[in-house]
Amino acid sequence: MKKWVPIASGLLAGFVAATITFADFSSTAKTETASANKGDAEKVYVPFGKKDDYYLFASGGHSGQMFIYGVPSMRHIRTVPVFSPDSATGYGFDEHSKKMMGDYTWGDLHHPAFSETNGDYDGKWMFATDVGNSRAAVMDLKTFTVKDIIKVPNTSGPHCAAFVTENTEYMFLPTRFAVPIGQKYEDLDDYSTKYRGVMSAVTFDEKNVKLNIDYQVALPPWSYDLSDAGKKSSADWAVMTTYNTEEATTNLEINASQADRDYIVLFNWKELAQMVKDGNYEDVDGQKMIFPEKQKGGIYLVPVAKSPHGVDVTPDGKHFIASGKLAPAMTVFSFEKAFKAVENKDFSGERNGIPVLKYESVMEREVNPENALGPLHTQFDDKGMAYTTMFISSEIVKWNPKTGKTLDRVPVQYSPGHSVAAEGDTVAPDGKWIVALNKIAKDSYLSVGPSHPESMQLIDLSGSKMKVIQSAPVNPEPHYAQMIKADKIKTIEVYDKDPNNKDAIYKKDDAKIVRNGNKVDVYGIAMRSKFIFDAKAKRPDVIEVNEGDEVTIHLTNIDFDEDITHGFAINSYDMNIEVQPGQTNTIKFTANKAGTFPIYCTNFCSALHQEMTGYFLVKPKN
Repeated sequence: MKKWVPIASGLLAGFVAATITFADFSSTAKTETASANKGDAEKVYVPFGKKDDYYLFASGGHSGQMFIYGVPSMRHIRTVPVFSPDSATGYGFDEHSKKMMGDYTWGDLHHPAFSETNGDYDGKWMFATDVGNSRAAVMDLKTFTVKDIIKVPNTSGPHCAAFVTENTEYMFLPTRFAVPIGQKYEDLDDYSTKYRGVMSAVTFDEKNVKLNIDYQVALPPWSYDLSDAGKKSSADWAVMTTYNTEEATTNLEINASQADRDYIVLFNWKELAQMVKDGNYEDVDGQKMIFPEKQKGGIYLVPVAKSPHGVDVTPDGKHFIASGKLAPAMTVFSFEKAFKAVENKDFSGERNGIPVLKYESVMEREVNPENALGPLHTQFDDKGMAYTTMFISSEIVKWNPKTGKTLDRVPVQYSPGHSVAAEGDTVAPDGKWIVALNKIAKDSYLSVGPSHPESMQLIDLSGSKMKVIQSAPVNPEPHYAQMIKADKIKTIEVYDKDPNNKDAIYKKDDAKIVRNGNKVDVYGIAMRSKFIFDAKAKRPDVIEVNEGDEVTIHLTNIDFDEDITHGFAINSYDMNIEVQPGQTNTIKFTANKAGTFPIYCTNFCSALHQEMTGYFLVKPKN
């Protein structure tokens, strides 16, 4: 077995990263910026009346939100709340989003992924995962709003992402942290026998807009990082990286870097799905669970340099590329060789009941760009060339996967974890741009105190040499991103009337307040520039209830006009929601404070926006 020599480990790796990152490339990057010419500025300039060519969806990490940028301008267009409440839009306050979020008040959004058709982004849906609370979400790209969130059982921290299969049959969510199944208490001394790194195969019911767990796989108690689905000839397969195959339970910085290799998990998702269909699984708390040491087939291990982060499938689906964070080399693996090794049972042994393919039988070549340190993640252009982020040497290296030859390199500021190329995860990348998603900015922008914003740097791929031509701050750091052609996304202008929605009203005269005991239902409308809650009342823009009443307000925006969004807030009642054109939104609460509370529209909607008010009157109990 070939051995890899790590460049550093443990605390030494951190020291090397800090030293190289901040000492070597600052002056170089500044020189690049100073030499930017008029042509560079023209490439990123999007004049008024014109629009960007691409949307860039960047994960918002521990903000729990998704950041949307335009490319090439790098203008921040929208922040979409996903796993965390958002007072600007009322997300987490209205009944739909509040129900989706459950009892959670934050999320750690990682690794967004578009839905795909034939291996190409189709512009319909965006998926994301929550490392902090083990959830998955789906966003409707017609409205840029989240439609469903599920809690993923038996897992803890699905960091590796929602990379979808070629036709969105599945997205796979392995866990970053090994835990006992069901997260039951078990002593850490029993880690190797009672802990698992469960992977969930999630399906998406597009008709009913629901995420569902089809089956799960009880993998060994390792940490599972990034994943990617196969393409074309490898479309039935997927790959993901592992670390801590040493099964350390403490001080992972040192103890999880002892062995000279970790693994890529190579699995045939169609074969696993068929196993479940045939009943070859165990029922675990209502989940169909495959145990590889019992239900054989469909899963294999491929040795890779230790502590790998990214694993990426080439656009033609013939190869996958991975590397260890502490090794100076990338390895190009062949799917065809892997399939032959599986067929011939060319194994070097097994781990936890899973066959280990011989490294030499699957590896195509090792690539060693000179002085490039800390390879993490690879994207591709329209000519099949690869672009790998180098975390420690703070650069992106362009190279040819077929020959291993280094073609170009460009410094970035600093420590790029991921990168995103135009349509870079598809079968047909565009090849125009790549964006470095940097972990640290340090000295790039005006100071805002001890903590600096992170950065995304736009790199032009059109010339003979890569060139950084634009930089945009982002906070917190983006944990992966995907970039899609703008014309693939077809947003709606207004919500259509929904005759099946019993809570919606579309005429002013239908506004009413219905009392049933201590329950009060308000069916109101918002329009420029007034609220109407009870069309027959002396004061139609007033809601009057008793202290302790359970109040439900159904509010419909009857301004069927693009961008005329209304807000609804009750002063001192700690709530705000928005209703977009044609939309009905619902908020439910207890009137637990007696008194007089103004109601007002929080979204600017017209010249008389300030006059769009009312009152919420709460009679004291006595």
